[in-house]
Amino acid sequence: MAPFLVYLLLLTLQDFVFPDHLTWLAIAIRGIGALLVFEMLARHLPPMGRPHVTLAVVVGVATAAMWAAGQHWLNGLGVPAGLPPLGSAQPEVINPHDKFGDGVLLWTTVTLRILVACTAVPIVEEIFWRGFLLRAFIRWEDFEKIPMGQFAWRAFIGTALLSVAQHPNNWAVSIVCWLIFNALFYYTRSLTCLIITHAVTNLALYVYMVSARDWLFW
Repeated sequence: MAPFLVYLLLLTLQDFVFPDHLTWLAIAIRGIGALLVFEMLARHLPPMGRPHVTLAVVVGVATAAMWAAGQHWLNGLGVPAGLPPLGSAQPEVINPHDKFGDGVLLWTTVTLRILVACTAVPIVEEIFWRGFLLRAFIRWEDFEKIPMGQFAWRAFIGTALLSVAQHPNNWAVSIVCWLIFNALFYYTRSLTCLIITHAVTNLALYVYMVSARDWLFW
């Protein structure tokens, strides 16, 4: 849980401490900071499980496609992308070219953002969501006694709904994504598999976003 909280704290500080031209530095600091906390606490974590690489890659790519195509489909139906009061009903689309130009600053920022999204983010988020919260929904006071991957409907559905707080501007596809990730975790009982899946999902989504210049997901 601690690495995720450190990441959120550093993410929050980015908006208040770092000007736009130092966004790349803020991204690097929050990624490195979260990974350092993870490294310090790694010996206290439960068994991480097998990687199931092929399954993780297939599910990751499919989930990224669902996220991008699903959000555009919902937009076409007129479903609000954001969920007030957590997010705007029509979130602002931020084009990084407008903030960082077209040179070294832009590509340094984009590269670091993708790197952190495929390393620190999957590790800290999966430890929190699948390793901690799925079990905490079953029994909060001594969640560590709950076996990894033990199924409960309130955990399966509850964490998916709670994911809206993390992705308020893509709330509907976030719920579907969390249901997919939860189901995969119940099937594999492996945090390693989910970390790889999450990393592949983020990488595929960023590759699509940058190549198609679809900044809806920035």
